[in-house]
Amino acid sequence: MEEIPRTNGSPPLHSIYENDPDLRDLVMQFVDELDGHVDLIRSACLAEDFSTLRRISHNLKGAAGGYGFDPIGDCAARLEYEMLEDEMDLSALSERIEDLVSTCRAAVRPSDS
Repeated sequence: MEEIPRTNGSPPLHSIYENDPDLRDLVMQFVDELDGHVDLIRSACLAEDFSTLRRISHNLKGAAGGYGFDPIGDCAARLEYEMLEDEMDLSALSERIEDLVSTCRAAVRPSDS
């Protein structure tokens, strides 16, 4: 599979909980950890490690919504679903991976105000 470019043309993605004082720190931590998830996705993609891609997408699908990032969860769910097929369409899989990476890169931390 091709390496996914690190550029991101997506508009900033804000958590619906970014102004919730009880969740703000957790949202910040989630966003801070997204780069690590993206790196794992990229590595798994290059290695064609579908098991790791499936695990990461499943985990992001569940966690993203809890932190107010439904678009990330939706992209992760589409990727996970794509990998459930008996015969994966590698072109569609690459597109889903690119969508998830781009959406993760669009997530922004709540402002420090």
